[in-house]
Amino acid sequence: MSAQVHHLDHPLIQHKLTLMRQKDRSTNSFRRLLGEIGMLMAYEVTRDMPTQLIDIETPLEKTQGPVIEGRKTVFVIIMRAGAGFLDGMLNVVPGARIGHIGLYRDPKSLVAIEYYFKMPHDMHERDAIVLDPMLATGNSAVAAVERLKETNPKSIRFVCLLAAPQGLAHFHDVHPEVPVYVAAVDRELDEHGYIRPGLGDAGDRIFGTK
Repeated sequence: MSAQVHHLDHPLIQHKLTLMRQKDRSTNSFRRLLGEIGMLMAYEVTRDMPTQLIDIETPLEKTQGPVIEGRKTVFVIIMRAGAGFLDGMLNVVPGARIGHIGLYRDPKSLVAIEYYFKMPHDMHERDAIVLDPMLATGNSAVAAVERLKETNPKSIRFVCLLAAPQGLAHFHDVHPEVPVYVAAVDRELDEHGYIRPGLGDAGDRIFGTK
């Protein structure tokens, strides 16, 4: 596995992922578990964020303490499934700004087509964390990060729940410098562009659609 792929193998993450894979898991349960995993993954993704010391005063004395350096983090969700990650991440970084990239996958070509793009101002001073539960073909992830790079963020990280080996390879062929944080790299991508064994269509399972 590439040094730019960070496998988040914490037992709680893996336990909740196994529950999410079950086909009879209810929409409510699936959504709740994804939020919980998002919160757990946020701790790992933000582990090496730079900090700076500031002067503070406790009830007993003056001292110094570390705070995250620079402007606030931006969570960039790839719509629509990326929204399922957001609540859990915001539980850990509640002051983060939120960006949106709307993409849909053409069912025949599997190419990602953009229909919406909205980012906070001053992206050159912000750290972007891109959220999408599935990295399958990699086409959506590649297109999203290409578009995001136009705003010149300070840094970019990509967070997903599941990835296929082909998708990871394609993503890092185009964006070799962008780290990917993933709970599991599954066996393969099938002829329809689905990750196997996978967990089905994350968007449909989050929102109760087919």
